[in-house]
Amino acid sequence: MARPKDSLWRNKNFMLLWFGQGAGTLGPRIAIIALPLLALDVLHASTFQVSLLTSLSWLPFALFSLPAGVIAERLDQRKIMIFCDVARMLLILSVPLVALADRLSLFYLYAVTSASGVLTVLFTVAYRTQLPKLVKSTQLVDGNGKLGMCESLAELIGPGLGGTLVGLVGASRTLFANVLTYALSALTLGMIRVPKSASDAPGGSNRVSFKSAMGEGLTFVRREPVLRRLLICTSVTNFFVTATYSIAVTFMLRGLDASPAAVGLVFTLGSVGGLLTGAFARQISDRVGSARIIWVAMLVPGPLYLLMPLAMAGWGIVLYAVGLAALSANSTLFNTASISYRQLVCPPDLLSRVSAVYLWIAYGVIPLGSLFGGALGASIGLRPTLLVCVLGMWSASLFVVFSPLRTMRDVPVPVTALS
Repeated sequence: MARPKDSLWRNKNFMLLWFGQGAGTLGPRIAIIALPLLALDVLHASTFQVSLLTSLSWLPFALFSLPAGVIAERLDQRKIMIFCDVARMLLILSVPLVALADRLSLFYLYAVTSASGVLTVLFTVAYRTQLPKLVKSTQLVDGNGKLGMCESLAELIGPGLGGTLVGLVGASRTLFANVLTYALSALTLGMIRVPKSASDAPGGSNRVSFKSAMGEGLTFVRREPVLRRLLICTSVTNFFVTATYSIAVTFMLRGLDASPAAVGLVFTLGSVGGLLTGAFARQISDRVGSARIIWVAMLVPGPLYLLMPLAMAGWGIVLYAVGLAALSANSTLFNTASISYRQLVCPPDLLSRVSAVYLWIAYGVIPLGSLFGGALGASIGLRPTLLVCVLGMWSASLFVVFSPLRTMRDVPVPVTALS
């Protein structure tokens, strides 16, 4: 058990990162409700057009992740994150302003979403490398768990707040809340002071060409059997989760006749699972095992996913929330354990590039998942598509159940990480 003096709640830099990440996550969770509703109600978009909006926000991960990994290693990562926050704030601010001028179009939404996606890639690569610089190696699971809890808390508040704000002021004006959260994130990140011993220094990529530096991260992942299995598992999960989310709002609005506020409430209730597992990630990991928990978190909640396609109009929509809560719990616990594993086994001068490899592949499949969900939903119907997607999500557990992780209880900590 962590001693009081080692508590992350007393680590100023971690708390600033935690708050900044929370603010930066809350805004997009509001936008995840506002943007589809804006496209559906104001621009009268089709199911496929809404799914394309989601797809374009993730496409930059497939195109820019590997070069972003090298850039993040060679430049000041904290300054990169602040720049990305400010630039995304200005882009999102333009949407309600253009809407107020009655000039908004689907093409403009697609352009803003794509540009924001490029900035999000660079931000995420830099962000994934910050935690090991601010906390001890023995605190990584606790730190990642608290950051995961923060994401779940944003999911808990964001969609409900987004649905409420859309009902009160309209979808376009609701985006001003996203603008505010990016501003808060940039301000908080600017207050972080990375310890001198862990501050950014020229990384190993400086001794090779830019192209070769991108390849080194990929080679490292390919040679590490557990990292390779984690990457496949995460990629399959992301594909089907995004396919589900790309039609979720449409399914509840048009299939279940739910109101925008009810849709927001479903997403809010669904985030409770992630909030709880994030809060107790370290305790759960200690009891189950830091390696074993990776595959347990993927396998156990799976049957509850089937409640999502079984949801009905009225009170039956609660079934969707329960299935979503199970998915949220799985996501937070799995991500906490797998990211901590990656941060422990990767050499510090490769971590940005290894993280970029994960974003390139695991996030790169997300646009395909979004298009898959939209296309299949338009072809066979929303409910059958949801069934296909939840079965696909659960099947991803096989890649970690049948891996070296199944014979391990805890992640072996490298000697260099114990200091």
